[in-house]
Order: sequence, then C-alpha cells, then structure tokens
Amino acid sequence: MTAEPLHELETDSFHLLTIGEYAELGETEHGYTELVEGRLLMSPSPAFRHGRAMRRLFQQLVAQSPADLEIVLEQDIDLELVPADEPGSSRRPDLMVVRLDVGDQLTADGGMVPASEALLVVEIVSPSSWRIDHVHKRADYADAGVPNYWIVDVDEPISLTACRLTEEFGYQDDQTATGIFKAEVPFPVEINLDRLV
Repeated sequence: MTAEPLHELETDSFHLLTIGEYAELGETEHGYTELVEGRLLMSPSPAFRHGRAMRRLFQQLVAQSPADLEIVLEQDIDLELVPADEPGSSRRPDLMVVRLDVGDQLTADGGMVPASEALLVVEIVSPSSWRIDHVHKRADYADAGVPNYWIVDVDEPISLTACRLTEEFGYQDDQTATGIFKAEVPFPVEINLDRLV
C-alpha cells in the first residue's frame, strides 16, 4: 500500500513577494511578519520582558539623542538587497536610529525605512531568536550595509554586543558590555543595561 501525500505543493502557484507586494499586505496575523528572499515569515508578539526592555532602551536613547536623529520602534526596514521587481527581504528590528528627515518622511508617507538610511539597528534577543539575531539578522544587516548593529540579551547578566560594519569582514564586534554600555556611534550615548528589565 502506498501512502497518499497529505499536501501536494504546486510549484507553479508559489509566488515570492517583492518588497512592494509585502508592503501592501499590511499586518496579516497576530504578532508580526518579516520577508526573507520573498518568503513571508511569521513571528509571535514579543513577551512582556522583551517589550519592557525595548521601551526602556528607547527611553534612554531618546533622552541622549541629538535633535537631528530619530529613534524608531518596530518599523520595517527594506534591506535593499535586490531590485524592486525581484523577491525582496525586509526585517523588523526592535529599534533603529535614522536621520530626522527620514523619520519625518515616514510620518508623512508611511512605508519602510531603506537600509541605506539606517545608522543603527537593534535587536533584543528572545528565547526563540538567539540564532536568528546573532547569525541570520547579523548577516542580513551587514549585507544591507547598515553601519552599526546592537544585540541586546536580557538574560542575566544583561548584555549588549555592539557590531561595527567593516569593508572587508562584515560586522566586527566592538565590545560586549554588561552594566554600563558606552558608545560614540551613531551618537555619544551611555546605556544602563541593568535598567532595561
């Protein structure tokens, strides 16, 4: 006796999405979506601890940011890895830093942040996202040319790994800090990591 396949995938009906098609979808489920090489990925809504850390980091960054920069929460970023008519990739970092005029444009027109406009992206690690944040997103943001990437781990001891883009080697870790994190880019800032949770 041969078993019948439970589900037969018709390759002709499978369509990889462009960035424009993805943007037109809006939110499709509880949680949020990302686009990786034209494929839609569903992610659960973050847990309370993750959301608290994101909000508290946002508050510390806003309090110290210069007037010409904008701190952006949970906004899609077009990685700009392929032409607009090809299957694209978009991520949704927890935080981003962009120039104020980019923030003003988002306020007026909506849309995604082009990766070329992001000065910093920040991901806060969730239990299910360690490898995604440390490997996959790290590679995606480096390929997209985002100059700075921070990975915040809210498990004890709370830490922040700051990655800086180099021309030859992709991201290099500048530092991994616990307690107080200090940086000069994208602006001079001091973050009390213990106050995130």
